[in-house]
Amino acid sequence: MLVSAKEMLNKARDGHYAVGQFNINNLEWTKCILQTAEELKAPVILGVSEGAGKYMCGYDTVVGMVKGMIKCLNITVPVALHLDHGTFEGAKACINAGFSSIMFDGSHYPIEENLKLTTALVNTCDILGISLEAEVGAIGGEEDGVSSMGECADPAECKMIADLGVTMLAAGIGNIHGKYPEGWPGLRFDVLENIKKTVGDMPLVLHGGTGIPEDMVKKAINLGVAKVNVNTECQISFTAAVRKYIEDGKDLQGKGFDPRKVLAPGCEAIKETVREKMEIFGCIGKA
Repeated sequence: MLVSAKEMLNKARDGHYAVGQFNINNLEWTKCILQTAEELKAPVILGVSEGAGKYMCGYDTVVGMVKGMIKCLNITVPVALHLDHGTFEGAKACINAGFSSIMFDGSHYPIEENLKLTTALVNTCDILGISLEAEVGAIGGEEDGVSSMGECADPAECKMIADLGVTMLAAGIGNIHGKYPEGWPGLRFDVLENIKKTVGDMPLVLHGGTGIPEDMVKKAINLGVAKVNVNTECQISFTAAVRKYIEDGKDLQGKGFDPRKVLAPGCEAIKETVREKMEIFGCIGKA
């Protein structure tokens, strides 16, 4: 069964750890993340970008696949299926398809428009028991083809969005999606502290979890971050393992060309990456 992320994030905030959101891109990704979460008894959030949703043949397909896997693999830990960086239309489509958590990213709109559109989703999500993530101050890097450097959110604007009654807030603190460039100055903990002061109990979300040094991630969690997003790191480790399998010529031995065999090393690499991240986030055994 899919659950809202609300309870797991409130527990994480109070316990000073973070729940990992790991983006899924296909069946293998989903299976590996669910199996690792179950093995480590950790709550988990499966993130789906609109691009990945389209690639996987729509949100109904994604919901069917995830629910089928939870049943088939006997997954007992809490699992939230979450739209990542959704448009307003995408959010509505995921609500209709049966997602248990939604992110509406209105950070590129003027604050008035962000407030208006977020408000329209708050009541619907509340009634349906779906958790809602909002964003203030665009997270840098590349997200579905759009590139930018990490901005810092305005704490006053964060409070305006938090006061609408969203479940969690993603606020830019100099973090970016994808690989971090040379000379990246690091997370702005002063901004994070100010945001935390203004929004109080609201669980905060750190996007762009790939490449942020471990000590910075842990410090951010101590300062109120209850959810950390990871995608690029799984992609890099998966691809490196599959490349090695091909370069070693294993696809030319026996039935080594079977796609299940070709992808197996990549799957193990994803599991290893998820394990490492869950250890850093402190969510192992917290299901």
